[in-house]
Amino acid sequence: MLISKKRETILKNAKNVVVLEKKSIDDLEKRFLKKDFRENFANAVETIHKCKGKVIVTGMGKSGIIAQKIVATFNSTGTYSIFLHSADSLHGDLGMVKEEDVVILISKSGDTTEIKKLIPIFKELNIKIISITGDTKSPLANVSDIILDTSVREEACPYNLAPTSSSTTALVLGDALAISLLKKGRFTKKDFASFHPGGSLGIKLNLKVSDIMTKGDEIPVVSQNTNLKDVIYMISSKRMGCAAVTDKNKVLGIITDGDLRRLLERNFDINHVKAKNIMNKNPKKITANTLALTALEIMERNKITQLIVCNSKNKLAGIVHMHILVELGL
Repeated sequence: MLISKKRETILKNAKNVVVLEKKSIDDLEKRFLKKDFRENFANAVETIHKCKGKVIVTGMGKSGIIAQKIVATFNSTGTYSIFLHSADSLHGDLGMVKEEDVVILISKSGDTTEIKKLIPIFKELNIKIISITGDTKSPLANVSDIILDTSVREEACPYNLAPTSSSTTALVLGDALAISLLKKGRFTKKDFASFHPGGSLGIKLNLKVSDIMTKGDEIPVVSQNTNLKDVIYMISSKRMGCAAVTDKNKVLGIITDGDLRRLLERNFDINHVKAKNIMNKNPKKITANTLALTALEIMERNKITQLIVCNSKNKLAGIVHMHILVELGL
């Protein structure tokens, strides 16, 4: 399908934004080769890591929005942080600021009025000031303990006015700080999951087999002497695609619908077949405390769709089916 000239122009303009912002990120990457920037960045990470209080991040306008995103990333990766509105803080919010805190001030120009009004207060409390700015000679830079240069050659805005390349660069630098702190603090996947219990990673790293397994009267169970007709009825009625074979609740094996199909293909006299004749005597088993994600990995590795859940004494506790894991998005 041919694209009209008007749409070609739209796509060209969009691509140009991506190209310009990419150049700004490339420039930021090159700064990590420069001694001054390297030292400043390392000092910023170590200062935040040693902070006994919280990290306060503030900015106005677009910089304020970037500040909020940095705060969200810090908190989700183990660095206690809060967003301080540069304007509202002058009307009472400064009460949250304590001597043991560290502050990150974000300003493209380094000459933002609201930011400059906060500086004397931070100085009076002897709080370390880290600036993320596009002007390393600005008033903000001059009073900062650590300066992180996020200057850009040009904004993606055609008038070079709207913060686009500069806000993207500040955002990327904030992510770099957060991940550097994450690794320095030995923050793990489990830590992340505990901070995101409702997210997909939280589910993957917190959900256990005990939370999702079929148990009690819903488990399809037969004895080793159950005849084939009753085995088939049990498998079909419980809709698990299998039946556990037990003796006094001790697991002896498993029979799946696949086992039944293979039996019928061999032309057995089904009237004389019992569960013990066709069961798999070495079924894959798992404990209830195992992560659901591990259960899925075992199923995929062994190309099976059910797992017997047992306790330490090989007593049947439940059955977990792959369909449940798939429905949960694992």
